[in-house]
Order: sequence, then structure tokens, then C-alpha cells
Amino acid sequence: MMQTEVDRQIARSSEYLDRTRERYASVRDRAKRRREGEILRRVGRIAAADVAILIGALVVGWVSPIGMGGAILVMALLIAATLFLAIFPRPRPISVERLHEVPLRALPLQTEQWLEGQRLALPAPARTLADTIGMKLETLAPQLATLDENEPAAAEIRKLVGEQLPELVRGYQRVPEPLRREPRNGRTPDEQLVDGLKVIEEEIGQMSAQLAQGDLDLLATRGRYLQIRYRDDEISG
Repeated sequence: MMQTEVDRQIARSSEYLDRTRERYASVRDRAKRRREGEILRRVGRIAAADVAILIGALVVGWVSPIGMGGAILVMALLIAATLFLAIFPRPRPISVERLHEVPLRALPLQTEQWLEGQRLALPAPARTLADTIGMKLETLAPQLATLDENEPAAAEIRKLVGEQLPELVRGYQRVPEPLRREPRNGRTPDEQLVDGLKVIEEEIGQMSAQLAQGDLDLLATRGRYLQIRYRDDEISG
């Protein structure tokens, strides 16, 4: 049975909705992982502080009995330490200036978190691109773990991810709300933002592919070396 134009349009709409749901699910998952990581770090700090207080109380108790007053003091210290570390330190908001200072290996995830914080202030098409950029930054992050900060590639990545991307978004946000949909030189600020984010998304993808290609080339070279070595061993054996 041949599909009508209506059927094809419905299918395209369904595919678009599926992709949108996947992007939103990915954004929620990343935010959830960050929240869970922060909770685990706080729980770890609380546990370490409470254990230190209890050990201190035991040491004092071995020297001389702490009595009821000492037990109450220990309990008060445990409660105070737990409450304090559950609230403080508060997470520092990520600023563009802070992005200039972070190590390269941490830059993609820091930029992703900053971009997620700007998401609601962006037009709908730009939000979709911001989600895609966030996923590509997650892919890029582990690739930078062994990249030397002094390499030319490192400078290009830092410039694109830590400077050009934030400046594009901040430049858009500085435009008054009523003017963002007013054409200027043939394009609105909304359209200029979307076009700029598309270019940055493509550049990040290309950088990630180039880094991966370097790893693949190294792996292939290593594989050929092993093949030649073992072949020579078999011949000489």
C-alpha cells in the first residue's frame, strides 16, 4: 500500500518528536548525573567529618572518661558537622571568566554545564543545538585527558569551546528581547545565533573526529608493529 503525503508527514513528525524526546532525555540524564555526583561528594565529606569526630572522642575517652557532658558535646558536633557540610560549600556558578582558567581536560564539561544554565534564555532552535553541542562536549572531554596544553590543537579547542562559544551566546543575550526577532542585514539575531551554533557544533565534531583519528592511527600502527614482530618470531622459530 502506497504512503500518502499525509502519512509521510506524520512519519516525519513522529521521527522529529522521537529525536526531541531523546535530546531532552539526554539533557535530564546529564543533569541527574551531576546532581548525584554532588550528593555523593557531600555524603563522603560528611562521613569523613563524622568519623574524625568519633575517633577523636574515642581517643579522648581512652585517656579520661568523657562523661554525659562529653557525649552530648560529641552528639552536638556530629549534628553540626552534618548540617554544615550538607549545606556548604555551595556550588560555585560557572562564569565565562572561570572557563578561561580551568584545565583543558575539564573545559568541555565545565562549558557544557555553563551552556545548560543558559539554555532557557535561548530560542527553541538554539536549545536543540545547545543540547547537541552538550553531547559532543561530553564525547570530547575524555579525548583531552592526554592532550598537551601546549599543542596547537589544545589552543584551538580552548579558543572555540572556552571563548567563542560563550561569547556568541553572551552576545545574543545582550540584545534586548524585542529586537531579537527583528531582521538586521537580512537576518534576525535569533537566526544569527542558530547559524553560529551550527558552525560551532560542526567544528567540535571535526575536532573530536581528528583526535579520534589520531588514536586510531596510533592503534593501527601498533597493530602493524605487533603483526610484523610476531611474524618475524614465527619465521625465526
